[in-house]
Amino acid sequence: MLALVLHPEWFEPMFAPFAPQGAAIIYDRASLLSLSLSHLGIVAAASVAAIIVAVLLAILVTRPSGKAFLPLSRTIANMGQTFPPVAVLALAVPMLGFGSGPTLVALFLYGILPIFENTMTGLSTLPPATMEAARGIGLSRRQRLFQVELPLALPLILTGIRLSVVIAIGTATIGSTVAARTLGEVIIAGLLTNNTAYVLQGGLIVGLFAVLIYDALTQLEAFFPKRLGLAH
Repeated sequence: MLALVLHPEWFEPMFAPFAPQGAAIIYDRASLLSLSLSHLGIVAAASVAAIIVAVLLAILVTRPSGKAFLPLSRTIANMGQTFPPVAVLALAVPMLGFGSGPTLVALFLYGILPIFENTMTGLSTLPPATMEAARGIGLSRRQRLFQVELPLALPLILTGIRLSVVIAIGTATIGSTVAARTLGEVIIAGLLTNNTAYVLQGGLIVGLFAVLIYDALTQLEAFFPKRLGLAH
């Protein structure tokens, strides 16, 4: 992975059969490293925003005082999945202009639903005996939330975050259609010039990022429950 991003020229023989005669084999209009860092930065910013909003919404609707907001919260969470990211980009460009802004909005909206649903499920299916014990020892609502509920729901929350982030990594490539600096730039350049070598380079790097981050977050899902003493 690092070799492909830092020294793509090493892989020229592998991509050469897919490039048109006389065309460049390795994408050189921009550094693959800088495009990768920009791509991951956009995904990270959108994912952090989605995590904060989705978790707060889930906490709100699982409190007795917030249950009335469940239909509205579900509508908000489903909105991003209802509208295709391309449509969100088209609507956001007139307001935010070209660049990373519309892409951040699209990824943010698209990433809320998995985190919201998993967090809500985790907080709604807590063991009654555990919750009763927490009340019995005199924990306040805030203490129960942070010391009992969120730690018990953490595995499901992390699963939702993993799904959201991996989806965002792949979806972020469309940001290059509105001038965001992502690895989609390499793929689009390949499509416009009929250079399959470019398409493969961009697609391969995005795919490797998705696999590596998926595996890393899976390891976190296994690590935190053990750390918190929740593993069976």
